[in-house]
Amino acid sequence: MIINKKTWKIGELATQTGITVRALHHYDRIGLFSPSQHSDTGHRLYTKEDIAKLQQIMSLKQLGFSLEEIKELIGNPNYKPDEVIRLQLDRLNEHIRIQEKLRNHLEHLHAMLKARQDVTAEQFIKIIEVMNVDMNRYFTPEQLEKLKERGEQLGPKKMQEVQKEWPALIAKVRAELEKGAPAESPEVLDLAKRWKELMHMFSGGDPEITKASERFYADNPDAARQFGIDGQLYKYISEAMSHI
Repeated sequence: MIINKKTWKIGELATQTGITVRALHHYDRIGLFSPSQHSDTGHRLYTKEDIAKLQQIMSLKQLGFSLEEIKELIGNPNYKPDEVIRLQLDRLNEHIRIQEKLRNHLEHLHAMLKARQDVTAEQFIKIIEVMNVDMNRYFTPEQLEKLKERGEQLGPKKMQEVQKEWPALIAKVRAELEKGAPAESPEVLDLAKRWKELMHMFSGGDPEITKASERFYADNPDAARQFGIDGQLYKYISEAMSHI
């Protein structure tokens, strides 16, 4: 065990945080997050203060801010790091409250079904309501209505085409990830462009709906896994999209 470690090399930081070396290099290139020190041989060395800043960056990303917005926020002299933690805690606590409520309903439903007791329609409705509350935390009523209208505009045939394309696209991205292709490689960028086009089709070009969707899947990885998107793949395609 290392006590009172003063600096971390880029590989060490990547291993311990789960953030790729490519992403850290990218943050450095765009002036968002750079190491405070360098070794005599020119290697990047990150300090405790650097890591504290990185935590803020990742918190803001989880809250749905783009890298450019994060750079602007952190560079603002009125920026308050504690406010970001408070916002993240508020969101997390609300998410936990909803999940606990859903768990209680499901446990009760499971016990009734196991005992072969009748379950009323109202009890099923309550569970559906709780499940939908999670969506309402991420999308405003106006955005949900807009998504509904967007589906009607596209029509069932187009919606089916898009739904069929997603699994193939996800499989192609995973293949590039598994063979170790850099997120900024031409092949991955082409896939990221199509990914973005499908998201644009879904959102109608509304950037706030896109942000809300990203926040939802970042906070609810189990929902993303239903479509074959795990955390590693999500980070990979997100990094690729940041280059286009």
